[in-house]
Amino acid sequence: MAFSDDDHPVVLITGCSRGGIGHALARAFAANKCTVVATSRSRASMPDLDQDPRFFLQELDVLSDQSVERVLKNVMEKYGRIDVLVNNAGIQCVGPLAEIPVSAIHHTFDTNVYGSLRLVQAVVPHMATKKKGKIVNVGSVTVMAPGPWAGAYTASKAALHALTDTLRLELRHFGIDVINVVPGAVQSNIGNSAVSSYNRMPEWNLYKPFEAVIRERAYFSQRSKSTPSDEFAKNTVAAVLKKNPPAWFSSGHYSSIMAIMYHLPLCIKDFIMRKTMKC
Repeated sequence: MAFSDDDHPVVLITGCSRGGIGHALARAFAANKCTVVATSRSRASMPDLDQDPRFFLQELDVLSDQSVERVLKNVMEKYGRIDVLVNNAGIQCVGPLAEIPVSAIHHTFDTNVYGSLRLVQAVVPHMATKKKGKIVNVGSVTVMAPGPWAGAYTASKAALHALTDTLRLELRHFGIDVINVVPGAVQSNIGNSAVSSYNRMPEWNLYKPFEAVIRERAYFSQRSKSTPSDEFAKNTVAAVLKKNPPAWFSSGHYSSIMAIMYHLPLCIKDFIMRKTMKC
């Protein structure tokens, strides 16, 4: 699907709080002559976008059917269409699977998987009617080589990857492209939010000796070599807006390494993970 130069694609992005990947993607799409519906649970988290006419700010809770319906109604009334949906809203969840509260895992899947699917089901009827559209699901490079301490997050993103592969096949008939965007280590506020979430976890019993390394896992993607979010967003948007976008697009620090890890024998992969994550 291609857009003409005089046509400004309407792009709806979830999770656009300042400092995150979604915010960088919003600015990158706007720089490419797109009209951006930037959403977050609070407009206050996107203050720099508020007075820019390229952005239509909406408060959206991906966990709420009513919130999704309200935002879709507002967008359709204002623009009459949605050309690109970017499911970026997501949360990290750090902790050992044997002790982490199931409620925390449930919340992670609710946000990362069901939240994305909720938006897909809301947007697809509009795209199918026009026989064109693009859906972008933001996954994670951790799926390529799952490691300790972030199993709930990685599992939720693995589920999203699988749903994306299925959607690509099921929606092709309607002229809808589905793209799996797989970030490597990209600078964002996910590290801070992960630590904030981790601080609300119960005290570990079996894993008390690993507490320091588990906490460090929350910051793993935010180390000095992480790819700047603006750079990641620029590359991603260029790929998404192509006439024939790739089904899979991965960018950011560690993305190449993790792609190699995916093909390694399990014994070698496990050895590397044990050394890296100190378990």
